[in-house]
Parts: sequence; C-alpha cells; structure tokens
Amino acid sequence: MAALGARGSAAAPARLSRVARALWGWRARRGLGQDAGAADGSGFPASRVKGVRGPPAEGEAARPAFADEAVQTLLRRMTGLDLQKVFRPVKTELRPPKYKLMTEAQLEEATRKAIEEAKEKLIMPPVLNEREPIDDVLAEDKFLEGTETTKYVFTDLTYSIPHRERFIVVREPNGVLRKATWEERDRMIQIFFPKEGRRVIPPVVFKDEHLVTVFQQDRHEDILNMCIAQFEPDSPDYIRVHHRTYDDIEKHAKYDLLRSTRHFGGMVWYLVNRKKTDGLLTDMIHRDLLDDATSLITLYHMLHPECQSAKEAKERKLQGVDLIKVFVKTESQKEGYIQLALQAYEEAMATSTAS
Repeated sequence: MAALGARGSAAAPARLSRVARALWGWRARRGLGQDAGAADGSGFPASRVKGVRGPPAEGEAARPAFADEAVQTLLRRMTGLDLQKVFRPVKTELRPPKYKLMTEAQLEEATRKAIEEAKEKLIMPPVLNEREPIDDVLAEDKFLEGTETTKYVFTDLTYSIPHRERFIVVREPNGVLRKATWEERDRMIQIFFPKEGRRVIPPVVFKDEHLVTVFQQDRHEDILNMCIAQFEPDSPDYIRVHHRTYDDIEKHAKYDLLRSTRHFGGMVWYLVNRKKTDGLLTDMIHRDLLDDATSLITLYHMLHPECQSAKEAKERKLQGVDLIKVFVKTESQKEGYIQLALQAYEEAMATSTAS
C-alpha cells in the first residue's frame, strides 16, 4: 500500500506512521483484502462494467444492448467507410511527401490494408450506464479525530491488479475511514499509473460554457476524442459531454461531421433511444443513403418494438421505401418535411432511370 496526502504531501513522518498503523490495524480486524473484489467498491456487478446486458425483469421484453452483434452490424453499416475522411491529414510538423510506384497488384494490396486499418479506427467506444456513487464508510475511529489536518489516501499499488479492482481508501481528519469516491480513484490512478492523453485535473474545455465555443468551430469529433482519453466510459462527465455533443449535432443537423468516425454509431444509438431520428432520417434521404435510412428504422424497431410501424413492418414484411413511408406516417414528428424529401428522391431516381 502507498499513502498520499490529498491536500499536500508534506507531513510529519511520525504522524503518517500513526495513521498508517491505524489503517493496517483496521485491515487486520476487518479483512480489507476480501472487500476489494470484482465489484470494485462501487456496488454494481462486473457485467455492467463490461457493457453486458443483464436479464430482463419479469414480464419485460428483452431489449437489445449496444454491444449486441445485430446492433453493431447496423451501426457499422450506417457509419460508412470513407477512406479520405478516416485518413485525412492532421496538423503535424511539415515533412516532404513520399511517392511510391506500384503495380496493380501492389495497389490492391495497399488498398486492402488501408481498409482493414480504417475498420480498426472506426471501432466504436462502449456505451455504459452511469456508475453508481461510492459512499461506503469502513470505520469511524474517534481516537484519531484531530490528530491530522489533512486527508490521507491509501492506494494499493500492486501492478497485477486491474484498476477497477484496485483498493483505495481515504482517512478523514475526523477519524472516518471510507472508500475513495470515483473522482478520487481516477485522480490517484492517474498519478500512479499515468495514461497518455489524460490529465489529473480535467481541462476546462469540458465545462458546458466552453463546449459552446467548441461546437461553434465544428470540432465535435475532436472534443469526443479528448473525452474518451480523459474520462472512463461510465463516468458522469464522459456521458454528459457525449450527450451535449449529440444534442448540438441534432439541433443543427450536422450529422456528417461524425459520419465515417468511431463516434457515429454512439450518436445514432443515443438519438434512436430518445426517438429523435427525424433530422437524421431526412439527412440520409437528402444524401441518397436509403440503405442507411432503412437500417436506422430497423434499429428503431429493435429498440421500440411496441411502436405501430414496427408492428406493420413485421406483419407486411416491409422493406426499402415502403418501410420508410410507413415509419414516417406513424412515428415521425415532421411527416410533411420528410415526405417532401422522399418525394424528391423518388423523382430523382425516376429521372435517372428514364435517362
């Protein structure tokens, strides 16, 4: 175990020794090692951490989870694979360009490798529920009250222990020994096990008042990449930043900013769960992405099987434009607008076929 003062590392060795002895004495009495199990001190099961959906409640229909293969297939299909966008230039130090002469076979092989690499870059980050707060008091040792003026954080530094299972406790100046909060855990783990791209104190750019400026500059993808590096996927800040970003994209119909990025699937999942698909559906029709539009509706029906269009689609085995028309008529809040977009698409297709 290692100890670090949360409000300053300078402390008298004698006093630190007293606190350490008190902590270890409590551990011998209560068996701390047995309490650092798979639930990582938060109280929720390990399956939730891995994004695995638990069994449905009695009488409740099973709903697909984000990690389900059927859902992932639909989201990948809608995300698209634009190699120009995936491998677009980033701002780096200027270097002379490199040119290569290739045969047709070499070019095909290079293209195949580029596609495989692009698929790796487009792997979607997990979508988890917000973690439950940690508020567990382990002991109240009144005889320690007043002996210290700062908190002491004790962290298990065993390298083989996963961070989720790492035991971290805090000794308060009033003698209370408690489990560290999620914020304290994240801070201590970053201090002892630094992760590239993550700071001990999150940058102010993640505050709501600064996100507005980021969105005005169309840097939605950049802020999401930074968010993934800075926060754990079930932390409140991670979820808040993602939801704010998705809401801004939906509000201003800037869906193409995330298309062919690893964030597009998460945005679609968010919008479908909240039945806010009219704007995205219209955007897909305008861009002649009818296959994506039908995939969007299919996902909607998977998450909301009780809706009228899901029932009609199942009974009549609807596909393509017919599926979209039924969905727009029964579920859309902007039926007239989407009908016009769909009519324009059909006229353009008829003209193209005639010529």
